[in-house]
Amino acid sequence: MHKPLLDVLKGGKAASPPIWMMRQAGRYLPEYRATREQAGSFLNLCFNPELAAEVTLQPLRRFGFDGAILFSDILVLPHALGQTVAFEAGEGPRLDPLVDASGLSRLAHALDEAIVGKVYEAVARIHEQLPAGTTFIGFCGAPWTVATYMVAGKGGDDQVAARLFAYRDPEGFSRLIDIIVEASITYLLGQIRAGVDAVQIFDTWAGVLPADEFRRWCVEPIGRIVAGVKAAAPGIPVIVFPKGAGLRLEAVVNGTGADAVGLDWTADAGFVASAIQPKVAVQGNVDPIALLAGGEALDRAVDTTLEAFGRGRLIFNLGHGILPPTPIAHVERMVARVRNWKA
Repeated sequence: MHKPLLDVLKGGKAASPPIWMMRQAGRYLPEYRATREQAGSFLNLCFNPELAAEVTLQPLRRFGFDGAILFSDILVLPHALGQTVAFEAGEGPRLDPLVDASGLSRLAHALDEAIVGKVYEAVARIHEQLPAGTTFIGFCGAPWTVATYMVAGKGGDDQVAARLFAYRDPEGFSRLIDIIVEASITYLLGQIRAGVDAVQIFDTWAGVLPADEFRRWCVEPIGRIVAGVKAAAPGIPVIVFPKGAGLRLEAVVNGTGADAVGLDWTADAGFVASAIQPKVAVQGNVDPIALLAGGEALDRAVDTTLEAFGRGRLIFNLGHGILPPTPIAHVERMVARVRNWKA
């Protein structure tokens, strides 16, 4: 079965770029909100294979996307390593923070199969129900981004806690990164065995680091994950999304072995088209605020991405996740505009 998105990841081009959205299963959809209510909590939804499969498939029924991404969360991994994780309504994730290297002793040496097994079961269910021609994407968080939550115990604007840990005790922080790298390889391979076609590594907080730290904590660990996945599953493409990387996208491409890179909405189109897209597929990069705005602003944003990258290997997407207040009609307008465009 031909899968247009998978074909682009593996080196092909498409006259009309394949399309999906980050966070495409989410609160902007009434059917998602109803299923979330049924689950009772976000984590219950993540760990209920039947309901996780349902919300993964919901946006495909509405919009006919070329990609389905597993409904889960990057913090499943620290939870499966024994760190307490909870999601507080209106406040986001809360973890028992690892303030220094002494906290590493609280982490397990292997992922809890009772936890990740629920994710793998959801993958298998989705794989069975996936529409023909749809590429199924699994994922994990990048070691740096996951570490920022594990250290601080919550999200934050500049990830001070993790940056302090890394500066004050680079050897201890390196041990934490090593734990996350090995667990991430195991976790992604489990998803691959259960049925995903490709995987994405989310480095949401890559942009807060200076150049040397970026190489040490973002590029090198991601490269190890990509190598570990490809050694065991050589046919599975890997997408890396380093939000805020800017011109350092080139270091990501050259240093990780990724098959595609995700672009946020601040990426320089000329630089990407000349230095990045000839080497790998690119994915992105409409501003989620433009999608929220709709109308002519959305049309301009869509056209800008298509004109900049559509003649090369492009997977059309947003520059980050869709925002909960986004009207469904705006998504429909965006999808129709992409479908009608031809290189």
